[in-house]
Amino acid sequence: MYRRSEPLEQGLRLETRYPRRAAGGSLLDLVPAMDEETARPPQEKEIPEQKQPDVIQAAPVVQPGPAIVGTYFPQLHNLGSVGIDDVILWLRDGTRWIVLALIACLAAAFVYAVTATPRYTVYSDLVVDPSNLNVVSDDVFTSNPQRDAQLLEVESKLRILTSRNVLKRVIDKLDLTNDREFVKPSPLASLISLFSSGDSKADKELAVIRALSERVEARREERSFVVVLEVWSETPEKAVTLSDAIVDAFEAELFQSAAESAGRVAQNLNARLDELRRNVTGAERKVEDFRRENGLLSANGELVSNQLSSELNTQVLEAQQRFIQAETRYKQMSAAIAQGQTTSASVFESADMTNLRQQYNALQQQIGAMQLTYGERHPRLAAARSERATLEAAINQEARRIAERAKADSDRERAALNALRAKADAEQSNVFTDNEAQVHLRDLERDARTKAAIYETHLARAQQITERQQIDTTNIRVISRALPPNARSWPPPTSILLIAGAAFGLAAGIGIALALGLWRYVRDPRPVAG
Repeated sequence: MYRRSEPLEQGLRLETRYPRRAAGGSLLDLVPAMDEETARPPQEKEIPEQKQPDVIQAAPVVQPGPAIVGTYFPQLHNLGSVGIDDVILWLRDGTRWIVLALIACLAAAFVYAVTATPRYTVYSDLVVDPSNLNVVSDDVFTSNPQRDAQLLEVESKLRILTSRNVLKRVIDKLDLTNDREFVKPSPLASLISLFSSGDSKADKELAVIRALSERVEARREERSFVVVLEVWSETPEKAVTLSDAIVDAFEAELFQSAAESAGRVAQNLNARLDELRRNVTGAERKVEDFRRENGLLSANGELVSNQLSSELNTQVLEAQQRFIQAETRYKQMSAAIAQGQTTSASVFESADMTNLRQQYNALQQQIGAMQLTYGERHPRLAAARSERATLEAAINQEARRIAERAKADSDRERAALNALRAKADAEQSNVFTDNEAQVHLRDLERDARTKAAIYETHLARAQQITERQQIDTTNIRVISRALPPNARSWPPPTSILLIAGAAFGLAAGIGIALALGLWRYVRDPRPVAG
């Protein structure tokens, strides 16, 4: 395979040309320019002693777009060769633009600082508690203990703080419609009034509301019920006055809203009281007339026969429970005796049974110890076993005696239950004789009680709500009053405006200088040295 020799390569490197610009220079000029042979890829170089295949080459396609761009911007493809010295040259040539931009921005900043309307902002902090003061136990307005609902309540009151009603109160209190800060006199005002068909006073008030709403802002602090009221004006004293007036108007608006709501409820209740009173009187009169016509006696609002029947039924239930307990106890004793469990059954309770069981348990322990010590055939063990049999017989006898006594108790409870049932059945028959009258009487009494309860509830509620109108239960606290600010909030100090104007003018001038230099470079490039 053909391989280029080292001297030949060195000779090629010596013949390499380094084109440079006639004037100026860039960092990219240090990179050697490649000739046509060197720039050609290794695959396309001619290799001697090898026959190249015949290739039919197509004619190059001419694209009109890049040609037109190259005509107007002949050095657009050389933008990568722009260096630091070119940038410095452009900045030097554009010095006058930088100075002009700097002077213009400084003048504009100074004029704005002198002529701009100053703004003085004050802040007031309020705690808007979603729960009203608990003055009465059953208030008209209920509070929701859920966190999301409380936040919604605070957000609603926050909207009221900047509402039109509150701003209208402030305008009326401070007479802002005649304040030149809010009502700017217009040279064409008289001419416009000639062609305007609306109410000039209403238009002026609407304009003042709009101007005041632009100066007021309220926000809620995150994760709290604290509301920050922000108000600005052209003078510090007026800003404080506006802030205090808005807070007072906000409290008055909440109180008036609650009072009006309570007043509507009380008015509706009072309108219903007369009709409810007549209904109660008529229902009670019907009850008394029916009781007198049917001879029905009542005590504590209930018929005597019903009371007696109810008491007997209660006694029957109590006797039935005592009988069930006695019978169950006797059955448990009988089962324990039949199964030979008198020594361990807890149902047998008496002083003698407790003493016998203690002796039996002690003897049982002695027998166990003797079995381990002497063996099964020892005489003392046989005597102990005989004594144990005697104790078991005594326990069984005591258990039978307790069971006989339990059986007697069960029989006695059964007899008492039967007697009470007979008496209850007899009294029940007396109740059934006037069942129809009792049903109708209870219906009349129920109707009278319902109407009386409704009337009493409405009467007490109407009186309570009427008094509630005079009580302010809104839980709004001002924790930080507005104070006059030491400096204006807008515009910034003149020194800061001048510094900002100088920075902006310098940046704008540099941008203009660089843009003009780049334009000249692309349009009229300087020749490159051969």
